[in-house]
Amino acid sequence: MAGSGTGADLGERKGCTPGGPGPAHGGTAAEMVEMRRITKRFGSFTANDAIDLAVRRGEVHALLGENGAGKTTLVNQLYGLYQPTSGEIRIRGELVRMTDPNVAISRGIGMVHQHFMLVNPFSVAENIVLGREPAKGCLGILDMRRAREEVCRLSEQYGLEVDPEAKISDISVGMQQRVEILKALYRGAELLILDEPTAVLTPQEVLFLGEILRNLTAEGRSVLLITHKLREIKAMADRCTIIRRGRWIDTVEVAAVSEGDLAEKMVGRPVSFAVAKGPFRPGEAVLTVKDLRVRCNRGLPRLKGLSLEVRAGEILGLAGVDGNGQSELVEALTGLRRVESGGVFFRGEEITNRSPREILDRGIATIPEDRQRRGLVADFSVAENLVLERVRREPFSKRGILDRKAIRVFAEELIRRFDVRPPATEHPAKALSGGNQQKVIIAREVSSDPELLIAAQPTRGLDVGAIEYVHRVLAAQRDRGKAVLLVSLELEEILALADRIAVICGGCITGVLDRNEAEESTLGLLMAGGRNADVRTS
Repeated sequence: MAGSGTGADLGERKGCTPGGPGPAHGGTAAEMVEMRRITKRFGSFTANDAIDLAVRRGEVHALLGENGAGKTTLVNQLYGLYQPTSGEIRIRGELVRMTDPNVAISRGIGMVHQHFMLVNPFSVAENIVLGREPAKGCLGILDMRRAREEVCRLSEQYGLEVDPEAKISDISVGMQQRVEILKALYRGAELLILDEPTAVLTPQEVLFLGEILRNLTAEGRSVLLITHKLREIKAMADRCTIIRRGRWIDTVEVAAVSEGDLAEKMVGRPVSFAVAKGPFRPGEAVLTVKDLRVRCNRGLPRLKGLSLEVRAGEILGLAGVDGNGQSELVEALTGLRRVESGGVFFRGEEITNRSPREILDRGIATIPEDRQRRGLVADFSVAENLVLERVRREPFSKRGILDRKAIRVFAEELIRRFDVRPPATEHPAKALSGGNQQKVIIAREVSSDPELLIAAQPTRGLDVGAIEYVHRVLAAQRDRGKAVLLVSLELEEILALADRIAVICGGCITGVLDRNEAEESTLGLLMAGGRNADVRTS
């Protein structure tokens, strides 16, 4: 639940001993960056309240906090995107006023945002040198040969492995992240801020990121790592600062605390990593998929005769490495992608290639994997997003006229139940943190009381307290006799929640196991394309 990969998998990078002097990367313990008593207010809302943060040279320093705790607001002030209401920032001991990102960059600070800022039609090299292009002679003509050579040099130096000529639109999310890191290094970053860097990565890409961080700190560079994933903090970070509801709670040596300690400091109470579920009493099939064949965006076969079944009163977990057809399956089930052949049946009725509205009206709800593109209308308010799918119905509208009071009352209740922060119905969705955007989507979908809930990466970007709550919500749906299809890249999440586990590889189901039969080694073999001798694909 707290992240992908084990501490050993992510690399034995720890050099700190409990109570020790700091990083073991050859750097000094002197602070590279100090943020002192930083307070940031937006009107009457206090996002940061007198927070202290110090990052040493040559360390990975984690910044941990709940969704909406003020982590991104804090680092945005360090990067010059916001200015503090009060407090001071010191770079290598010198007081600096961060008026804009150019000041931060000139002081050796680079930032990789949670949602990448790349130009899709441009090449990797063009994105990296954009704004600081090498020129030929006095005419100022772009020297792309020199740009590619510089990108290759940096790539090799830090083990980032990018193709300088590849188009951004054609490379994986993990590769795009490496481009963002190279872009910051090209501009001379000595401190690299990574905002939720593993939220969109596969387990394999997380391991690779760990190697990149080791390479950076070995050269004396520092990393400020914003993440919810406790296992990754334990594996990657030297120290960790915890904030809660905009206030500093503690700064700890990571080697001296457990994941449970970090979780409790973050949410202010003990957090249970176990999921309580009632007895398993599956009913009739709610969703049946037969021999489904679907093409990807490039017109290539992606689902190649996939079959599965989800029953009432069960959670079927779909496990697999990212890119094996999970996204195309969810889109085909929800009417967003055309099925080439095969069938989708809901309670015995064929719904293949029905419109999203028809599928929704039958009692199928979806938590989409991409909250930005599929889950929200970013410019709409939180309240408007919460009623998107039922705004045509009473009490939210009558004869085509919206009842704003009914919408607001409904939204206030869901905001309270799902702990959306800040608790403001008229706040635009795009202004929420990624985790709170996810809470809005989950609140909307679960509150519709669906017969089938398709949950695609439902806890991506959520903190441990929110993950605990989402897991309870999914288990409650199952205990009420509803069907849940859980699509997750987090194997721990699948193992914690699922009653049965279907493994997808290469667009096919390679095996279906009861939870009590499933072991990580067996699932890993199926995820790599091996087949279970007793495959049950229903």
